[in-house]
Amino acid sequence: MNASELREKTPDQLRDELANLKKESFNLRFQQATGALENTARMRQVKRDTARVLTVLNEKAAAAATEAEA
Repeated sequence: MNASELREKTPDQLRDELANLKKESFNLRFQQATGALENTARMRQVKRDTARVLTVLNEKAAAAATEAEA
């Protein structure tokens, strides 16, 4: 997932995506703890995707705040 793809989404869609990523992260951690995790690289991808979603959400919030001031 690219940041440019995320910037095209609405804040509600981004929040939904964030919730899905957090659920997936929990499931991956659970699988790792039980020894059932097959693709360990997926944990890193999910963590980075979560950070991207949060970054874009913060950018959109900052843009909305500056529009409200003007």
